[in-house]
Amino acid sequence: MKVGTARAIAAEWVMLHLSEEPWFRGAYFSGSTILLNENEDMSASSDMDVVVVMALDETPLKLGKFRYEGVLIEITYLPWNKLQSGEDVLTDYHLAGSFRVNTIISDPTGHLEELQQYVSAHFAEKKWVLRRCENARLRIEHGLKSINPRDPWHDQVTSWLFPTGVTTHIILVAALQNPTVRLRYLKARDVLREHGYEDVYAELLRLLGVCDLTKERAEHHLHALEQTFDAAVSVAKTPFFFSSDITAEARSIAIDGSRELLRSGFHLGAVFWMVATFARCHKIFEVDGSAEIQLKHRPAFDAMVADLGIYSTDDLTQRAEDVLDFLPKLWEIAESIISANQHIYNKGH
Repeated sequence: MKVGTARAIAAEWVMLHLSEEPWFRGAYFSGSTILLNENEDMSASSDMDVVVVMALDETPLKLGKFRYEGVLIEITYLPWNKLQSGEDVLTDYHLAGSFRVNTIISDPTGHLEELQQYVSAHFAEKKWVLRRCENARLRIEHGLKSINPRDPWHDQVTSWLFPTGVTTHIILVAALQNPTVRLRYLKARDVLREHGYEDVYAELLRLLGVCDLTKERAEHHLHALEQTFDAAVSVAKTPFFFSSDITAEARSIAIDGSRELLRSGFHLGAVFWMVATFARCHKIFEVDGSAEIQLKHRPAFDAMVADLGIYSTDDLTQRAEDVLDFLPKLWEIAESIISANQHIYNKGH
């Protein structure tokens, strides 16, 4: 299916099912597909991300992933107060990219169009690129300081993993690229290679703990993850913000997408999302599963985390410190990438 067709189908669903709701304030596309040409083919391991803006300060959990007319759509809700000014959007590295180009599906108030025009005009201004990089850096610092030894093990791993993965986002934001989720290490590698920082990519892999992981071992973990994933799908009842990532519909992304990366020779970069998915499955087991199912699948998760060199909370704490210690160097690299980018300019250019 072509990207343009998938967009049209996703937009149709939004207009049919949400546009008449009293809280509806608009919708737009986001994620990895927004810069694709409408005549490109949709990847089987991609979904069509849609953000629906609500006139509420507190939004419900995202509707998540589902199939409609053959398209895997993911609906995320965003409160109106997050989009009050162009400056707010330009500073938020997750929000700004969607307004870099016109991705608007529906805009009943006209506010989204005004935002889009403002953000688009200033997106590549050096001041705002630096602020978005700082936004990513703060997420790393705050996240790594939130590891709680009293939390269940899978939550501790998650508290370390995601901020560690945001190191790639600093690089991608500096290069004016989409801070993708699953493919973050692959995309960051490409940027760093382009700028002659192959050693920095190796450092990001070291901080993740995957430098010595073989393709065969990664394939072993993926097979175990597959079994864990299917078991989690079978017992899941309680809604989480990530619930729609652990469903039969999302299997093409979580499992097949990881297998695709392994087969393409990019097994090291696939590890991030595999560990994230493992941890989320165990969160489901904790709440909705039996003690038996937790015990059955725990060794596979522990084995994967152990292959990253992590066995205890002390290991996670030390690894978090390693990332924090690396941030000054990473910041210098980001500034260098920004300075070298001819598309980034100072105000008044």
